[in-house]
Amino acid sequence: MAAEATGTSGIAQRYATALFELADEAKALDAVADDLTSLRSLIDDSADLRRLVASPAMDRADQGRAMAGVLEKGSANPLTRNFVAVVCANRRLFVLPAMIRAYLAELAARRGELTAEVSSAIALDDAQTAALTDQLRKVMGAKVQVEATVDPALLGGLVVKVGSRMVDASLRTKLNKLQLAMKGVG
Repeated sequence: MAAEATGTSGIAQRYATALFELADEAKALDAVADDLTSLRSLIDDSADLRRLVASPAMDRADQGRAMAGVLEKGSANPLTRNFVAVVCANRRLFVLPAMIRAYLAELAARRGELTAEVSSAIALDDAQTAALTDQLRKVMGAKVQVEATVDPALLGGLVVKVGSRMVDASLRTKLNKLQLAMKGVG
């Protein structure tokens, strides 16, 4: 299983690097990043699109047409459209979410930004996200890009990961610690 994950992340990194170099040459780094961010949101929000991306049973031509339609409707940059078409033609659509993460991480690294993965029990509003981003910038001493996800299992609070550092201030973890303390194990 670890070899599969490494293989998939290797594929994602190679494709993302190729896209990054092409976007850099075309002076379209931000346009492609905006397209990929929008596409990631669409995939996260749509069960049908997630099935399309993950399905090995669907024909590559059908996947390509469906993704072309999604990107055309979103007025995506031609470079982004061509990239996704190649990904579909090469039967690598299932790796697209990892490719998007790798591209955005490369862009952030080039700009000297850090990426914080934030999980919360409920969606953060704009004010909360801005306050969290500001606080993380102060603590980390660098620009921070927040990637927020919702995990209802947390019950409340946040889990923040920046690089290899993690702060777990979730209610679930606090309850687990309390339960262990009450058992006398901890």
